[in-house]
Amino acid sequence: MRRLKPDPVPDELIRRMLEAAVAAPSASNRQAFRFIVVKDASVKAGIAGFYRQAFDEIVSPHYAASAPPPGVSDDAWARQHAAVGYLTAHFHEAPVWVVACLDAGPKPGYASGASVYPAVQNLLLAARALGLGATLTTRHTFHGRACDDLLGLPDGVWSYAIVPVGYPIGRFGPVRRQSIDDLVFYDSWGSAEP
Repeated sequence: MRRLKPDPVPDELIRRMLEAAVAAPSASNRQAFRFIVVKDASVKAGIAGFYRQAFDEIVSPHYAASAPPPGVSDDAWARQHAAVGYLTAHFHEAPVWVVACLDAGPKPGYASGASVYPAVQNLLLAARALGLGATLTTRHTFHGRACDDLLGLPDGVWSYAIVPVGYPIGRFGPVRRQSIDDLVFYDSWGSAEP
């Protein structure tokens, strides 16, 4: 849900989302994920500037130059681009951001996200169950160090996602995905079910 009302979200709902998040699995059960709940308008404004810059330089050109994914109509692709643009323009207005971080040391590797993204998924599922809109966004990472500095992250701690949270504008619709037969292979890439 990329369109959110600016109405305040009760702290107890955010806490319930965070309780779901910290119940997630992590590598070696280290629980190295950390979360920053951001409500401060000046922090949001600073990061939103980098978020907008990445949209203008990378995201919007991608949508303009890319064909819709399989099973997505041109109209649906345009609506998704419009929703991403809306979130970009109103990112700072989301009443709450939950920034998912990982205490990963000086050089996180490819697998590092495995210790933070399950927690983000739990957070998103909890938001939906509580009637809140939220979306996983990583666009700030195009300017990661600058955004991490605005969040006051110490060395060795990295932000992996920002989840804007608020009451949805509109309603949740059905999730549309490609057929499982198009997405799942058996024993090797491209092999159909036996």
